[in-house]
Amino acid sequence: MSDSSRKRADEFLTISGQFKLGALVTEASHPVTANLSDVAKQDIAAALKLLFDVDADVIRKYREFAESGRAGEIKETVLRSLKNGGRIFFTGCGATGRLSILLDSVWRDFWRQQRAANSTFAPPRRGEGGHATRDRERGSFPAALASEYENRTFSVMAGGDYALIKSVEGFEDFSAFGRKQLRDLGVRAGDVVFAITEGGETSFVIGTAWEGVDAGARVYFVYNNPDKILCRHVERSREIIEDKRIEKINLTTGPMAIAGSTRMQATSIQLCVLLTILEMVARELVGTARCAVRSSQRADPTVVPEQFLAKLEELHATLKSPELLAQLARLVALEESIYRAGHKVNYFADRLGIDVLTDTTERSPTFCTPPFRKADDATAAESWAFLFLPQKETPAAWRYLLQRQPRCLAWNAMEVRELVGEDKLSQTFATIRKIRQAELMQFKIGLDGLKLRPPVKGDSAIGITSGAFHPDQLDAAQKMGAQTAVLNFCSSRRQSAPSSKSAIRNSDESRTRDESRCPQSEMVMVPVPETDFLLDGVTRVAVKLVMNALSTCTMVRLGRVMGNFMVWVVPSNLKLIDRATRYIAQLTGLTYERANHLLFEVLEYVEPRMKSDQAYPPVVGLAVLRARNKLTNEEVENELMK
Repeated sequence: MSDSSRKRADEFLTISGQFKLGALVTEASHPVTANLSDVAKQDIAAALKLLFDVDADVIRKYREFAESGRAGEIKETVLRSLKNGGRIFFTGCGATGRLSILLDSVWRDFWRQQRAANSTFAPPRRGEGGHATRDRERGSFPAALASEYENRTFSVMAGGDYALIKSVEGFEDFSAFGRKQLRDLGVRAGDVVFAITEGGETSFVIGTAWEGVDAGARVYFVYNNPDKILCRHVERSREIIEDKRIEKINLTTGPMAIAGSTRMQATSIQLCVLLTILEMVARELVGTARCAVRSSQRADPTVVPEQFLAKLEELHATLKSPELLAQLARLVALEESIYRAGHKVNYFADRLGIDVLTDTTERSPTFCTPPFRKADDATAAESWAFLFLPQKETPAAWRYLLQRQPRCLAWNAMEVRELVGEDKLSQTFATIRKIRQAELMQFKIGLDGLKLRPPVKGDSAIGITSGAFHPDQLDAAQKMGAQTAVLNFCSSRRQSAPSSKSAIRNSDESRTRDESRCPQSEMVMVPVPETDFLLDGVTRVAVKLVMNALSTCTMVRLGRVMGNFMVWVVPSNLKLIDRATRYIAQLTGLTYERANHLLFEVLEYVEPRMKSDQAYPPVVGLAVLRARNKLTNEEVENELMK
């Protein structure tokens, strides 16, 4: 073991008490999926059903929240803030950071549609307090209202928008970074902050919560572990939970379908709850205005939680139907075959682009797949999957995806020095330079990026849509010999709630239309319950549940999960270093300390490739086989690559 790796291990062990999270419920193994890897080898549809079975925990927790009446209370707080000129902030890191950006995008997209629907739009005139005023000569109130509220939500992700694609090393481990990112957006008294952390212990998010409190904002701490466990094991969490100035929204569902993979049920319940609150607020705001919505969408906002619950239950039943499971299993088999053959998948999406991007980019830290590759990086490994939007140029595609201009960090050296001190200035500032907006634009998600990643024989192109689908890109991919598929989240168009079999049958007409457009494509129709929700929240939940299940099952089939433990996890922050250490200890019988020293020794071996986005062997797997078989790093890697 080198001196440098020993020093890094000892430094972590010195502070490891703050990051030993094995006692948390979100880190536990779920009994339903304990044998997931064995089941997936034999029956893909059965494995998918197990993943959806765990989503029943989300429905159960949502029912508790809906019946508690808290949604109405929170809605009133948000509504009061907006009407008085306040703003709404969603903060998070990793999966919750992507969730915060999704919520921001959904809110902005709704008001942008309302603005476009009013041909009499004129920019609003500001009255007292900066509010939009009714001025018949300047334009209709609905258009002014849309313009007023469109830009009232803000997302704060650890590392900025760049982190949508790739996690920024070290950012989620420091509360000072969270404080500064929120402070840079000018949080103030009268604003509302939703600080969202799956585990309830993330330092960055906790920093945003404290910054909101200090600024006089109303702060909601949204998390997914029991208070008693957090308070007993994590001091920074206890301080937040016991502070009466902060409202707590505890959404504990239980263990994740994949142990520790909080991108699944933890963020699913957070998505459901926060979309419910935003839906209620939007209904209240359009209630008396002449907005382009149906009368049913102006209904009493207090009925939203009950309606959302009913639609979630209907959706969940549909997802577990044998007919749909068989269709989804074919998509898993398709992607698995593509990756096993060393080929790539191009996703094409429009309105659901942010949803697809979220799932696609989360695969890299969870399953150690190559992250999205930049256009100017010829040495990084080819990304297994990539996303393209219909905009011709990448800058326009990013604006469409986010529903705003991208916001990347551009801190100067003085600002960074104040955060980390002189010792870490050089390393941290070098990181900041790599995550600026110019670097984000190197991820060519517009059609101008296709020339860098053209589909060839053996590849796959998959369109993901929630309505009419334009098959031009799939047609082009087919002509190049690529396999194609369409995943359509279509409305079930029914008045009552029939069985899931009826839902599948009701999608036949949509299937026929799409098959006529792309006759050689695999067609999968996911019937989504018909709703009058302004923000179409149930569709967003459906996309998340299905994409999570598909990508997870594919990775399980590829051997990246053992039982329901993600043994290919990338230890890119202190929480994940703890998780990787625990896995090594469990699988080898080593003490926590010895397992951690072995982990850092292996990290030193693979880090040059990790940092240059080149392919590298699984850190946990390498360490486990080294310990078990008394081999060198090189010998184990040769065995793994056979």
